[in-house]
Amino acid sequence: MSDKPLSYQPTAGLSYDPATPLYWDATALEGEIKRTFEICHGCRLCFKYCDSFPTLFSLLDGPLEGDVRRIDAPQTQAVMEACFQCKLCEVQCPYTVRDGHEYQLDFPRLVHRWQAQRARRHGIPLAKRILGNPDLAGRMARASLGLVNLVNAFAPARRVLEAILGVHHRKLLPHFAPRSFESWAIRAGLVRPEPGGEAVLFQTCYVQHNLPELGRDTIEVMQKNAVDVRCVRGLQCCGMPAWEHGDLDRLQKQARRNLALLAPFVERGAKVLVLNPTCSMMMRREYPELVGAQDRERARLVGAAVRDASEFLWSLREEERFRTDFISSPGDALVYHAPCHLRAQSIGFKGRDLLRKIPGLQPIPTVECCGHDGTWAMTTRGFEASQRHGKKALDAVREHAAPVCVTDCPLAALQFQQHTGKEALHPMTVLARAYRANGFQHPIASKPAGGKT
Repeated sequence: MSDKPLSYQPTAGLSYDPATPLYWDATALEGEIKRTFEICHGCRLCFKYCDSFPTLFSLLDGPLEGDVRRIDAPQTQAVMEACFQCKLCEVQCPYTVRDGHEYQLDFPRLVHRWQAQRARRHGIPLAKRILGNPDLAGRMARASLGLVNLVNAFAPARRVLEAILGVHHRKLLPHFAPRSFESWAIRAGLVRPEPGGEAVLFQTCYVQHNLPELGRDTIEVMQKNAVDVRCVRGLQCCGMPAWEHGDLDRLQKQARRNLALLAPFVERGAKVLVLNPTCSMMMRREYPELVGAQDRERARLVGAAVRDASEFLWSLREEERFRTDFISSPGDALVYHAPCHLRAQSIGFKGRDLLRKIPGLQPIPTVECCGHDGTWAMTTRGFEASQRHGKKALDAVREHAAPVCVTDCPLAALQFQQHTGKEALHPMTVLARAYRANGFQHPIASKPAGGKT
């Protein structure tokens, strides 16, 4: 083994593009893993995020005596499997591709590359395939006529679910709605034969199957602000649950479907409004580099049009149509949680900024990870650890007197509900309710309708 220090410069094996043969080269990946580990060993800025970095540093400070080249395959696996893709290390890292640094680091994408190669070599276990397909779960839940919700609340059945799928028996699982958001949108006349409108909604699989009222609230808010928003029939999950397990084929299949449905709207000038930061991050940052070659031009087109729903509404604040005639308020203050995948998009906290338009309401931000991160907190491996990683965010919500908190991420809302006992609302739901007289218990003194504050 050479005593020459590892170079921080990219190896010949650097690739984040699965369309290239190099991406799938195991030897090339190993060289990049060693280089990345060496840089992280020397930097240590990300010690406070997921367990990947403490695991790596403990190995190097202990039995490996600081020599990254001595890390073997099981130890690499331990580091990689501890990543739950919060993306905060990439946000914090000073050596990233995004920042144009010569080292071109992207630790989360390196982990995805490792997972994709493992999936290609060994396949994807059935349990992970099921967890990676929330649309299938949603359809099956509706077909069960509510039985799935009863099973999810029944302790003995949860033990069976834990044994089969690895879903922790104490994890609060999402409630499945009896009717999908799409079925409501069709009845409401929001799905039309021809593409058009100022905006088109990508409601996300969570809103489609679990929380259709968030989609309805968003439509109500956009229409209140004179936005011609349309809906589409047939959208699928963004693909992140599948990509968490290295299932590139499923991700590409779902992305191709979504792009085909959304591109005609974008070509006519519409923005794509997304209700979950994970999904907007996937479509804006990941689709252009992960989809098949035939879909990349369309992915760039759609990605450039993607907006977080609050981000889009905030862009209208100087226009005459922007409405601030709120009638009720959740109170004078509440905690606003900024999701990790929102931070990864570098668009600021527009949901928080919109809440400030409600007279007398002061949102108190917390930018700590809540620990949920996709399906990770649902698993036996992640359930307890998710509470440890989310402790600062959970404590911020617990310690505030307000009975509700706000987060842009529906899964983070589930985490807060279970571990703080408080209701967590999306900014769009808060705004929709604040426009209503009976939305919240605190009335707002009347003022001239419309206009800006």
